[in-house]
Amino acid sequence: MEERPTSAAHDVAALGPVETHGHQAKIDMHHHYCAPQWREWAEHHGLVKREQLPPWAQLDTDAAIGFMDRAGVATAVLKPMLPARYPSSAQLREAINITLQSMIEVANSHPGRFAFYVPLFLDDPDASSWAVRRGLGQLGAVGVNVTANYGGVYLGDPAYDRVFHELNDHHAVVDTHPHNLPGCPPGAMTVPGIPNFMCDFLLDTTRAAANMISRRTLDRFPDISVILPHAGGFLPSIATRMQALGRFCDPPVDPGAVRDHLQRFYYDTAGPMAPAATLLTQVPADRLLFGTDWPAAPADTVTDFALPALDADPAFTPEQLQGIYHDNALRLIPQLATV
Repeated sequence: MEERPTSAAHDVAALGPVETHGHQAKIDMHHHYCAPQWREWAEHHGLVKREQLPPWAQLDTDAAIGFMDRAGVATAVLKPMLPARYPSSAQLREAINITLQSMIEVANSHPGRFAFYVPLFLDDPDASSWAVRRGLGQLGAVGVNVTANYGGVYLGDPAYDRVFHELNDHHAVVDTHPHNLPGCPPGAMTVPGIPNFMCDFLLDTTRAAANMISRRTLDRFPDISVILPHAGGFLPSIATRMQALGRFCDPPVDPGAVRDHLQRFYYDTAGPMAPAATLLTQVPADRLLFGTDWPAAPADTVTDFALPALDADPAFTPEQLQGIYHDNALRLIPQLATV
């Protein structure tokens, strides 16, 4: 989750009298959510201090609905935030369950507006396996959310194969998200004055994608669908480099595997993303999914910058934009039509 310097008051104010954005019925595949029940529980157990959470983590569902209406978002898929260190697997399961129940409550209170992912902590395979069975098998989640690395062990590593086998059995959508790079002090900027979400997050996603390519993750688990956030980080820009130099990886990476995985990943537009010309030289447009990154990205960043830039991007046809905003997500997750 981006720890961006925005205040809740500013974000709500930014929703003020702006006109509702065009392209109604968007599906937002990158919409952060911090459950208020989890905040209270985690604070009670001394796992977090409320004042240390980013201000946008305090925003409520009314603020989300207001933002969605003005951005033309019909449905948002919640990416749950549970930022704490859990001393036991039992406590982690309790945190996940509290968050799942909160998201179910939000979805049921606003029919058609929200779906949700199951949060997984892949460094705890038992809790993750339980969460897959509970969230996907019982509670109606539309996919799972994982981070690019856990303690420096990146997606694609064999340590996660047990859980990925289960996800493959569920034909699961695996939504990914970056965070601070391994070895960095929590909350510290690795480059003074440059927030980590500016560059480090993109590198974190790129490392995870490169490792999944190297380990042939999509070949070994052909029934999962992996979403890379922020247009894949730096992956589209280094695709040719990886094809040319992949033989130096261990194990060596065949150029064909790079091209194949690039076209099988999905990519969201959250960020906002860079102009799409480079991405579209590597990736079919039907693999792109709309994402706002709200509320980590302030409302005015989305409505005044990201959306106009996406609409005006000369690389996209109107038909491709319709796919990005709505149709591609429905093809990936038909369940979104009936939430």
